Amino acid sequence: MKIGYVMSEGRGDVDLLMARFAGALMARGVAVAGVVQTNTECGEDRPCDMDVRVLPDGPVLRISQDLGPGSRGCRLDADALEQAVGLVAARLSGDTRLLIVNKFGKQESEGGGFRNLIGTALAEGIPVLVGLNGLNRAAFAAFAGDMADPVAPDPEALMAWLSQLAVA
Repeated sequence: MKIGYVMSEGRGDVDLLMARFAGALMARGVAVAGVVQTNTECGEDRPCDMDVRVLPDGPVLRISQDLGPGSRGCRLDADALEQAVGLVAARLSGDTRLLIVNKFGKQESEGGGFRNLIGTALAEGIPVLVGLNGLNRAAFAAFAGDMADPVAPDPEALMAWLSQLAVA
């Protein structure tokens, strides 16, 4: 049971890395489940739109909501995130070689989101790769314990991590 996590300082860097990595694995015929995130800039005065693509072949779900100008609250659409979790859970199978979760975020830190599905995958022997930011690092460490390996945010390091698990 192994879980890898990737962190990066650049805004959206982990999202791009995870999407490219998932694409490379699927091109090699590796059975991947999970979600990858795409952020679409909406202008200087508006935060980006956040979408996740359910792997391997969609759909794409908008997980952000527009709270209006000047708002400061959490923009995550928790219902859309839970819909993504359900779609990924339905695709997880004995053939799955890797579960990719774009981010271990606030929902997972509080016990929701992909948290239970991560546990299910690990219990079934499916490695998990998650994106992580500093805000949720302590909650992730409490959840993953010594099962978690940091992986450098580059494609070669991700492939090396996965190869050592005899997956890729």
